Amino acid sequence: MVVWTAFTTRAYARPHLRDWRVLTADLAVAFACLFATALAATPFYLTQAPPLSGYWFAGTALAASVIWGGRAAAAVAVLYGLADLTLRTVMDAAVTAATARGVVLLLLAGLAVGYMSWMSERAERRFAQAVALEARTREREQLARSIHDSVLQVLSLVSRRGAEAGGEAAELGRMAGEQEARLRALVAIGSSEDASGGTDGMNGTGGAAPPPAGRTAAAGTGDAVDLREPLRRAESARVSVSAPATPVVLPAHTAAELAAAVLAALDNVERHCPEGTRAWVLVEDEDDAVTVSVRDEGPGIEPGRLERARSEGRIGVAQSVRGRVRDLGGTVEYVSVPGQGTEVEMRVPRR
Repeated sequence: MVVWTAFTTRAYARPHLRDWRVLTADLAVAFACLFATALAATPFYLTQAPPLSGYWFAGTALAASVIWGGRAAAAVAVLYGLADLTLRTVMDAAVTAATARGVVLLLLAGLAVGYMSWMSERAERRFAQAVALEARTREREQLARSIHDSVLQVLSLVSRRGAEAGGEAAELGRMAGEQEARLRALVAIGSSEDASGGTDGMNGTGGAAPPPAGRTAAAGTGDAVDLREPLRRAESARVSVSAPATPVVLPAHTAAELAAAVLAALDNVERHCPEGTRAWVLVEDEDDAVTVSVRDEGPGIEPGRLERARSEGRIGVAQSVRGRVRDLGGTVEYVSVPGQGTEVEMRVPRR
C-alpha cells in the first residue's frame, strides 16, 4: 500500500498519465489489497473495525471522481460495499454497520469531489476562452489603430478633396467615402472604457487627414529612447512643444506608442479645428510616470459628440489615443469646454 501510494501520487501529478489506464490499475490494486485482508486478519478483527485497506481505498474513489466524475465515484463506492460484504462472507465474519458507513462516506466524498472537479475544469476552460478572446480583441484593436492612422485617413482625405474639386474627382471622392464607411464598420470595436467620464477626446472623432511630414514616431533601435525626439518632430509654426532639458527616457515601445497617441491628438486639432489653430504640447518627467498634455485653442467639443462618433465606427480617439495609452497601463483625461478649446492629459507609468 505504501509503495503504490507513492507511485500513484507521482502518476496523478502528471496530466498525460492521469487517464483510465492508471485509474484502472489503481482500482485493481485497491480491491486486491481489500481482499488481501483475508490473509492478514481474523474474522474477529472485522467485527471490531473496518479493514485497514478500507480507509486507504478512499484515495482511489476520490481519484475516480476527479478523472471520471461523480457517477464513477458513486459506482466505485457501491462496488466497495459489495467487495466488503464478499470479504466478510468469505472470512465468515459478521456484517456490521461499518460497511454501510464506509459506503455512505465514499458516496458523499466522491460526489462532492467530483462536482468540485467538474466546476474547476469548467472555470478553467472559460478562463482560457476569456484570455484567448482578450488576446484577439487586443490584436484587432492594434490592427484598427494601424488602419485608422493610414488607410482611413487617406480615404477621408480623398473623399473631401474630391467633393471640393467637383467633376470626375467628385465621383472618385464619393467612392472613397463609401469605402471609408465600410472599412470603419469592419474595424469598429466597442470601447471598453467607461464613457461616463465626460468628454474624452480631442476635437472630433479621429483625424481624417494624413499625418503631416515628420509625424511618424519611430520605435527606436535600442531598449530605451528619448521621448522628446519624436515629439519635437511635430513642432511647427502652430504647434509648440515644451519638454525638460534632460532626456525623458522610456522603453522604445512605450515611447513610440505614447508619441503616436500625441501625434494622433495633434492630427485631430488640424483636422477638426479652424485653419491656423494653435496647439501646445507639454512633457512632464516624474519619478514614476511621464505625463504629456496636449492643449489647443479650438472651438472645443460639443457634448455627446464623442459618443456619437464611437457609435458611427470612428475610432480615432477611442483607439489611436485612448487605446494606445490604455495598452501601456496609463490613463487619459480630457477637459473640453465649447468655445474654449480642449486639453488632453496622457499619463504613462515608467514600469
